[in-house]
Amino acid sequence: MSFFYNIFISLMIFGMKIFSLFNDKAKKGIQGRKESLRKVQTGFSKRDKVIWMHAASLGEYEQGLPVLEQLKYKLPDHKILITFFSPSGYENVVKKKNIADVVCYLPFDRKTLVKEFVSQMNVALFFTVKYEYWYNLLEELKQKGVKTYVISALFYDTQSFFTSHGKWFVRQLQKNIDWFFHQTEMSYALAKNVGLTKSSVTGDTRFDRVKQLQNQDNHVEFIKDFIGLDKAVVFGSSWQAEEKIAEEVLQGSPYAKLIIAPHDLKRVQHLRQIFPDAVLYSTIHEMAGNFKSRVLIIDSIGLLSKLYSYADIAVVGGGFHSAGLHNILEAATFGVPVIFGNHYLKNPEADELISADGGRSFENAGLAADFVMFLINNEEMMQVMSENAKRFIAEKPESTTLIVKKILS
Repeated sequence: MSFFYNIFISLMIFGMKIFSLFNDKAKKGIQGRKESLRKVQTGFSKRDKVIWMHAASLGEYEQGLPVLEQLKYKLPDHKILITFFSPSGYENVVKKKNIADVVCYLPFDRKTLVKEFVSQMNVALFFTVKYEYWYNLLEELKQKGVKTYVISALFYDTQSFFTSHGKWFVRQLQKNIDWFFHQTEMSYALAKNVGLTKSSVTGDTRFDRVKQLQNQDNHVEFIKDFIGLDKAVVFGSSWQAEEKIAEEVLQGSPYAKLIIAPHDLKRVQHLRQIFPDAVLYSTIHEMAGNFKSRVLIIDSIGLLSKLYSYADIAVVGGGFHSAGLHNILEAATFGVPVIFGNHYLKNPEADELISADGGRSFENAGLAADFVMFLINNEEMMQVMSENAKRFIAEKPESTTLIVKKILS
């Protein structure tokens, strides 16, 4: 089976190189990997003890960061390596201040590439986040005697591990992973049923991360003045469906202010066509407090989690199509009712938030818009959902503490 896995890796690399000729994101990933070896060679000496976190993209990075921060606090003499598979994760993190000594792309999972990469440093421990498994890398780390963990692990029954040809993949994980820290009881049970017994349920580290947001400085200039006495609906990481909801709410709720932060800033021009009277955040200082528009378009990055602190209602994008639901916890932590689509197979927290009556999902934009407008006009229900959302976050266990205690035991 390893033969076929390596064939798959070769085909994947070839496909990505072809795709990079037509896609800027793929091109950045190909070019960025050419720098990975040099970065670890210059960033670490062979004497340095390295804590290595791997994340597929930005969402997994956010899940892993609380654990990485606490490990750094407990092991201050260790250096930090963060690797990414996706350009979106890499580019968001490398441009910002972070705790890593080196941030780079993970080399493609060829034996020769990962062997050379790993040999450049003294890896004290390695953890990957959620379900990013590269088998040649894990094999190389195990041969080096590196303790290897999976945090916020999430197994679901459609994964290859639970198919007729999944035994090889399971054996690799049995052999190479020292411990799985599962998000949910269901994930734990699925893994145990196929023999992955070195595991425990510690919850989702994202809850620890979003709890921290409550205590940061969440002030965003001009937002309070823009909202005034109206209800604020924040559309976070919006796609086309969420923009449709915003259109309907704008028409049906005259006392609501809409703040739209698109998933991709390339959508800003499209949003300006839909909402020609909207204010761009980059020009809001020019309004001198005279806000005639009821729509504010966020054309800057890095503000969304703070914007949720101003919201009365949050509509979170990605759940109305196959792209996948974006982070609903950043809104819920501020006690905000969260509205989203029903495509969230890989987001068990969505079902939990619905069960807690702190959020609702809908199969189409029209139904979601109707509920948003209902909430705007129903202060009592909005308050109940708000309290439920905040309690939902507050009652979650301190996952990071449980994980770090086990790793360092």
